Amino acid sequence: MTDTRTMALEILRNLVGRDDADFHEGQFEAIETLVDQRRRALVVQRTGWGKSAVYFVATLLLRRQGAGPTILVSPLLALMRDQVAAAARAGVRAVSINSSNPHEWAEVQQQLQDDEVDVLLVSPERLNNPKFRDEQLPALLARVGLLVVDEAHCISDWGHDFRPDYRRLRDLIAQMPAGVPVLATTATANSRVVTDVAAQLVSTGSTTGGSPVSTGSPVSTGSTTGGSTTEVVTIRGPLARASLRLGVLRLPDSRTRLAWLLSHIDELPGSGIIYTLTVSAAEDTARLLRDAGHPVRAYTGQTDTAEREESEGMLKRNEVKALVATSALGMGFDKPDLGFVLHLGAPSSPVAYYQQVGRAGRATENADVLLLPGVEDEDIWQYFATSSMPSQHKAEAVIGALTEHGGTPLSTPALEARVDLKRSPLELLLKVLDVDGAVRRVTGGWVATGQPWFYDRERYERIAAARVNEQQAMLDYERTTGCRMEFLQRALDDDTAVPCGRCDNCTTVWFPGDVAPEMATAAAASLDRVGVAIEPRAQWPTGVASLGVNVRGNIPAGERMLPGRALARLTDLGWGGPLRDLFATQTADAQASGAPGTDAPASPALIQACIRVLAEWGWDERPAAVVSVPSRRHPVLVESVARAFADAGRLPWLGSLDLVNGGPTGTAGGNSAYRLSNVWDRFAVGPELAAALDEVQGRPILLVDDLADSRWTLTVAGRLLRRQGVVAVLPFALALKS
Repeated sequence: MTDTRTMALEILRNLVGRDDADFHEGQFEAIETLVDQRRRALVVQRTGWGKSAVYFVATLLLRRQGAGPTILVSPLLALMRDQVAAAARAGVRAVSINSSNPHEWAEVQQQLQDDEVDVLLVSPERLNNPKFRDEQLPALLARVGLLVVDEAHCISDWGHDFRPDYRRLRDLIAQMPAGVPVLATTATANSRVVTDVAAQLVSTGSTTGGSPVSTGSPVSTGSTTGGSTTEVVTIRGPLARASLRLGVLRLPDSRTRLAWLLSHIDELPGSGIIYTLTVSAAEDTARLLRDAGHPVRAYTGQTDTAEREESEGMLKRNEVKALVATSALGMGFDKPDLGFVLHLGAPSSPVAYYQQVGRAGRATENADVLLLPGVEDEDIWQYFATSSMPSQHKAEAVIGALTEHGGTPLSTPALEARVDLKRSPLELLLKVLDVDGAVRRVTGGWVATGQPWFYDRERYERIAAARVNEQQAMLDYERTTGCRMEFLQRALDDDTAVPCGRCDNCTTVWFPGDVAPEMATAAAASLDRVGVAIEPRAQWPTGVASLGVNVRGNIPAGERMLPGRALARLTDLGWGGPLRDLFATQTADAQASGAPGTDAPASPALIQACIRVLAEWGWDERPAAVVSVPSRRHPVLVESVARAFADAGRLPWLGSLDLVNGGPTGTAGGNSAYRLSNVWDRFAVGPELAAALDEVQGRPILLVDDLADSRWTLTVAGRLLRRQGVVAVLPFALALKS
């Protein structure tokens, strides 16, 4: 053995705690590429293969040679926590800088200066933090020993885990001293993703003349790229997961899927993850299982960070049967003995599905993976696909707003008052424009760079077409009669794919298909649950005065509405479905014009469900009358619900607010500042309503609307009633958008 291999094997055995441990095929080749050849490598290997061992062993070998610390770019806090813990077991001194530990940054900086850090973990977003980028990163890059890009598939355009900040890695690499090795790792990369990643790893300033990737099994050299002497060595192994037993169970609806889960969750091996497509589905499912006595917890992007950490620990210690999670629990979560992964609803691509099921069976001989697709899956895919893609109009509006502001930075909230985009899409768009060089993040906000920018329509059309193909591939996976593992491997362009001999198609169906009657009853009762809170707005949007609405700061207590209720969220598993169908009947032309579309009185079942919400409300004082919001799209529907409330409660229906100045403008969506400006001064209390309100002074009013999204319509309508002398306004909407 070479000296490098001898030392590397010693470190590996310390890492895994076994004297007989040896490298998997391709592991030492990757280490040798980095340590002895100081080259750039892309490692594409299945989950559990040992990619972290490659960079930890390489780090210690390079440190022995006098190299500086490794910079490890890692996308998720959960992943960072696991990597820091794994590094400690390997004798690697690892620290992280992320949004959850600002109190530790000064100490970390001192440790770096004292050369007491082997690996510094940072998020890709941190690389563009102005203070870190301009004050700390240059000194760190001057002495970096190795750059590691974990979960490198995030580079790929609008893939299942796309992160715009990953695309600035080419600039980061260009700032490093010559000869510093670079490693990119992922378990979920098809040929397109491999090409995307390799393009970011080539030397800056080179022009890509063909694919900048050399491939082989396990390793080979490639040709130069467009005159550059930089080559990317790809070490790619088979992606088959021999421990996983895959299956698909098609059931007719959400109620039946939940009833099946209630019937059979205890039969699933060990502890695991139950994935859902939406936050509300995760919360609803977790509540149903807990109510039935099963120890589970919800885990979503809206879960508090401390609660997430606690839940991760409980799952690792087998203190819960499952975490019911969205994709927020994905990359890097490391529980080697995870016994099962079950999906209530399918991800939008086989690549995303492979990444999520890869959490299971990493250190066990058997793990069960079951997909229960839903009829609503395609609608959810379409929503997320259209909401994340950049629009030329919005991009140009952002650049224009920053340009008009000169060189003075605009914060994201201030920019919201100039561009009609919600916070999350705006932040994503700013990152994309930053990577494209059109804008730059600086202390205090964002500025335009003045660099030419054009909308790459062809690129986005290609991405959209690729998404459609991936969605179809997921549907094909659900329906295939061939081997399911082989299907996933081929979706990842793994040409070693052969039938697994374990899935439901290779053998026989290994999972039960029956539903216990009492569980069907319990699921139906859970899905029939009604009532979600409508939280009152307490502050006016930042910068709304620039849109002609002269308010700021806190909404005066005497003008606020009280906490309200909606029947359900549109994303809920129960009443969300019927409500989605109800609001989907609105035609596109009517939505654009604000005119009523398909509109009809509420059904008896819907009325009864709404009345149940009132019965369970628990308000401090019963309302004295009912008032309607004048809906542009569903006036008949809203009036029918308001009149039904009045009849059921023996209350007077006082009528509706009036529309003035043409009524609300704009369309659904957009940010708070624009949504408020669209409804400001668009409603009024007419003389008949004012006279009727005088008759019920000193008593609360129930205010009824159809759909609450931003809550500004209800807030403005409630403010009008409060200013008319109404002592309290209780808002009700048929649905919350999310």
